[in-house]
Amino acid sequence: GSSKAASLHWTGERAVSVLLLGLLPAAYLCPGPAVDYSLAAALTLHGHWGLGQVITDYVHGDVPIKVANTGLYILSALTFAGLCHFNYHDVGICKAVAMLWSL
Repeated sequence: GSSKAASLHWTGERAVSVLLLGLLPAAYLCPGPAVDYSLAAALTLHGHWGLGQVITDYVHGDVPIKVANTGLYILSALTFAGLCHFNYHDVGICKAVAMLWSL
């Protein structure tokens, strides 16, 4: 039960990390909406899981953990929504990074 779920979670974390390694060159070589939205999802999920581990390690007590986790879900949802809004209504993640590099 619990150990299988933890194992699947760990495998998912590794898969997203490997996906990010592939998306970075893809963003440079063939930028476009598919890569932009994939980056938005993968970066948000990667950050969500990372900050979740910080909460697990450093937040103690039932109420503070619930508050921190609620805040994390809100932050993650807003991050994903903001990245999707940026992709749809502006230049997108790939083009924005290319513009920053050209400065």
